[in-house]
Amino acid sequence: MENNATVFVVDDEVEVRESLRWLIESIDLNVETFESAEEFLRAYNPDRPGCAVIDMRMPEVSGLELQKKLKAKGIALPLIFITGFGSVPIAVEALKMGAVDFMEKPFSDQALLDKIHHALEIDRQTRLKKSRNENVSARVKDLTSREKEIMDLVVQGKATKRIAVQLGISPKTVEAHRARVMQKMKADSIADLVRSAMSVKVH
Repeated sequence: MENNATVFVVDDEVEVRESLRWLIESIDLNVETFESAEEFLRAYNPDRPGCAVIDMRMPEVSGLELQKKLKAKGIALPLIFITGFGSVPIAVEALKMGAVDFMEKPFSDQALLDKIHHALEIDRQTRLKKSRNENVSARVKDLTSREKEIMDLVVQGKATKRIAVQLGISPKTVEAHRARVMQKMKADSIADLVRSAMSVKVH
């Protein structure tokens, strides 16, 4: 996945941007640099996997303000902040808002690269989970109203006979519906079905 991922560097200092570009490209990762938060916001497409390394203190729009703008747009890109002396309290606020980490200057190249790999893995897992949930939602939409009803009751742990009595249908009909639900939901077991149903309810 990292071959498709991009590390987005947002820093108003050209020397820092170029230094970070060289460092990140040295481990064969894609890099794009931006001199301001506004430039990054205009260019970034949320469908693109990756993470961002952002300077906490920038003119116009600060790193923290950029994070708030991304959050307002529903963008969950993993963020790593670079902070100088005196900015740690702000960086801690960024962590509370969901940032992956922050690096206090001066920091070692390897430490930053380790955090970037960690952020990229978070992004990969988040996108994978989102994709799975979208697939499950599409399968649920393919169920008939009766199948949804039976799925809900099965997920609640109710036995076939009890479902049959509750819905006024025969146990054999319940079994037939349940078999179709399992097939449509691509569930190999009741546990799979429960996990799928819970993922849709949670998200």
